[in-house]
Amino acid sequence: MFLAWNEIIKNKLRFTLIIGVLMLVAYLVFFLSGLASGLASLNREAVDKWDADAIVLTEESDQSLTQSSFGSDAVDTIDADETAVLGQLNAIAQTGDEKANVSIFGINSDEFIMPEITEGKEFTGANQVVAGDALKDDGFKLGDTISLSSTEEKLEIVGFTDEARFNAAPVLYTDLDTFEQVKFGEAAGSESQISGVAVRTDDISGVTNEEDLAVIETETFIESLPGYTAQSLTLNFMIYFLFAISSVIVAIFLYVLTVQKISMFGVMKAQGIPSGYLARSVIAQTAILAAVGVVVGLGLTLLTGAFLPSAVPVAFDIPTMLIYGLVLIVVAILGAVFSVLTIVKIDPLKAIGG
Repeated sequence: MFLAWNEIIKNKLRFTLIIGVLMLVAYLVFFLSGLASGLASLNREAVDKWDADAIVLTEESDQSLTQSSFGSDAVDTIDADETAVLGQLNAIAQTGDEKANVSIFGINSDEFIMPEITEGKEFTGANQVVAGDALKDDGFKLGDTISLSSTEEKLEIVGFTDEARFNAAPVLYTDLDTFEQVKFGEAAGSESQISGVAVRTDDISGVTNEEDLAVIETETFIESLPGYTAQSLTLNFMIYFLFAISSVIVAIFLYVLTVQKISMFGVMKAQGIPSGYLARSVIAQTAILAAVGVVVGLGLTLLTGAFLPSAVPVAFDIPTMLIYGLVLIVVAILGAVFSVLTIVKIDPLKAIGG
């Protein structure tokens, strides 16, 4: 450690450049992890808000809430500790000159899907909705009258709730009667048509015996959302690829530095300093450089996040970022192995020109 630290102090510019490269790699890794978390939240916020164990959809829907539709009387065949019916459709909402894609949830206000109100009040009558607060960024506000692309019905925003986006669209919560009217209009029947039933139970295998219904675990349902898995895999692959790049960058830098110092290492070995000590010095030096680069990269990432507009879907998960930071340090140390092998193979006599 003494040798490693003193060399860093003596050659500040050289090692500052290495730290700078590691900092940029760490910054990109942390920002991509925040982007991955933010984009994932855009798709799953409303589902996570249910805190449900599974959801019941039609077998032929292929795990798609939008494609599922069945009568609400099917709830009587479902055996679970708690159930919450849910109707869902996508639409374009407009108030004045403001437009936004929305996902409309038809629910019962006395069931667990009903969200907590952060502003305003719960819906209590026909054509009233509680909106996800992401709509505020699009210019929607309490008391606005909303027109929808799929119906002549007008809806009034009576309340707002937080963390309510489904498949990247803000959610409008309303009662089942209003949902039926919006979706079917005059064709709405006497029996409510719902898209699914969210359930809370310890044993999802015994939820229903109906052949035309399928019970899907919540996480499996989320992973089947359009684009969710592909998006997550793409960003995670980029992060893992950056780990490999970091290792290669460190290996190249340290190998070049080691080659430049072969004669010095040869003299030190000729004086009786063991290869193990020199190897440990290189490893310690790498750990110091990587740790400083990661810490600076983390600080810059959090600073950047503080100034990003709300429209940028970034959510920094500190535990995940700390794990990624530790991985970056480890792969940097692994990248130093080539330099260690070079040091071990140095012949003192040849290195000093003997």
